[in-house]
This record gives sequence, structure tokens and C-alpha cells, in this order.
Amino acid sequence: MTDEPTVSPASLDITVRTGTGSARTLLAAFDSALLSAGVANFNLITLSSVIPPGSRVRRVGDTLPGGHGDRLFCVLSAAYADHPGETAWAGLGWATDNTTGGLFVEHHGGSEASVREQIALSLEDMSANRGGGYGEVQTVVTSAHCVDRPVCALVIAAYTVAPWFA
Repeated sequence: MTDEPTVSPASLDITVRTGTGSARTLLAAFDSALLSAGVANFNLITLSSVIPPGSRVRRVGDTLPGGHGDRLFCVLSAAYADHPGETAWAGLGWATDNTTGGLFVEHHGGSEASVREQIALSLEDMSANRGGGYGEVQTVVTSAHCVDRPVCALVIAAYTVAPWFA
């Protein structure tokens, strides 16, 4: 028996990706992190934290296919550091149930331990608020260390890509 939900042709394949970037400004570092994560040429539409029933969530490292300027529905965590010696940590966590769906949370901070703790606490409380029943917490974190230019650490869950015109 597997813990992964069964995915029907109509369900979502949500992919989780990480990226880091460095540039002369925080915004350009964010863009560099998007490039590193393989999602730079999309218009991001951020979602809250609900995973639809029957969705599969999996970690990948490839570039997300789609057209330049297409809409990407996503949940993301971005963390920044712009002082030499600082480290930025970003993370996403999720828990799913095969029939009711699941929840994502996004956190960022100055240490891996802090981000992981905030993810675990948030999902524990959010699950309890809904009566429990979600599965094991899955977590993906990444970091970027500022040496001499601003940096960005990014974790993004890509739900779906949609063109502006059909």
C-alpha cells in the first residue's frame, strides 16, 4: 500500500521546486531564484494553502513547461538576505489525505530549524482546526547565503500553468 494519493486524469500533479539566486537587488535575486527553480518566465498567481482532493504532490528539479508570460498558479516561500554573512531560509510543508485533499504552509526565516519548526507547528494547528486526519508532514527547505550581493532562497509548489488565450 502506498501513501501517495491516486491521481485521476482530472486531478492535479503539483510539483515542488527549489531555487536560489544572487543579484544586485533583492528583486533581481528573486528573479534569479525563479530561473534556478525553472519557473522564471511565468506570471505568478499565488494561492493560499489548500490542496484539492486526489492531487499528487512531488518534488522535481526540471524546468516547468509553458509559454512565456503564461499564468502559473502556485504556493511559494521566498526568503531574502542582503547583508554579508546573513543566510535566508525558505520552506514549504504539506500534509495530504487521499480523500479530502490537503494543506500547504510556507515559512521563511534565519535558520533551517526555525523554518522546519514553524512548518510543523502550522500544519499541526491547521489540521487540528479541520478535525485532523491529514497524513505525514512533508517538508522542502532551501537556503541562500549572502556574501557580497543580495540573495533569495525560494521553494515553489506549481499547481498548473494556463495561457492567457486559448
